[in-house]
Amino acid sequence: MDQKKRLTSSVLLLTAMLLLAGSAHSQRRKPENQPKYDLNPYHFGFILGMNQMFFTVKTVKDFDKQDTIFAVNSLPEMGFNIGIVSNLRLADYWDLRFIPTLSFGERTMVFTRALHDTLYFDTPKKVESTLLEFPLEVKFKSKRLYNSRAYLLTGIKYTMDLASQAKKKEQDEEIRIKLKKNDFAFEFGVGFDFYATFFKFGTELKMSYGFNDLLKHENNVFAGTIDRLNSKIFQFTFTFE
Repeated sequence: MDQKKRLTSSVLLLTAMLLLAGSAHSQRRKPENQPKYDLNPYHFGFILGMNQMFFTVKTVKDFDKQDTIFAVNSLPEMGFNIGIVSNLRLADYWDLRFIPTLSFGERTMVFTRALHDTLYFDTPKKVESTLLEFPLEVKFKSKRLYNSRAYLLTGIKYTMDLASQAKKKEQDEEIRIKLKKNDFAFEFGVGFDFYATFFKFGTELKMSYGFNDLLKHENNVFAGTIDRLNSKIFQFTFTFE
């Protein structure tokens, strides 16, 4: 009996030691990929992403006295963007980023009109944009946790709309909503960086709000109802650096 007790005790002790060893191994700190990556003074990369373009619409003061148009709304459409990342290290947790980007997208302006004061119908006007963007951003990074870290960013950008029709004359009877070519915007975003073996991968959600009135004011039934038209864009991007 004594031998059986000693054998049982030895088995229990060995099992306990194996469990403790396994627990210690599972809690052991994971090795970091590219531990000196953020010490580089600068690095480059590229982005791929999706966007949604909106308008912030401000109607004219006497809009409620309009005879035919009763509401103006902006509907977003999905687009995509590609860009090049240039990153300059400022300090341990601060970077300066310049990301020239080409964004493709469109927005739909919906004008609700009335017919004989009883029948209402919507008139959609699609507004396409091909934006060449030059954002300058400051990136604030959290402390790195193994192979990931979070960050916030903010900045301003200059935007040129390559699809602007502001200087084009109408060649048919269709009335178009025309946008001016140049804009400036404020940006704010959040994201996460993940350090792989050979590169850094990130996901980022960013919002931008335009300063300029983009509408080319013309004497027609649609443009005449709008006082200001400002750009608002949401972007979800993947970064490879």
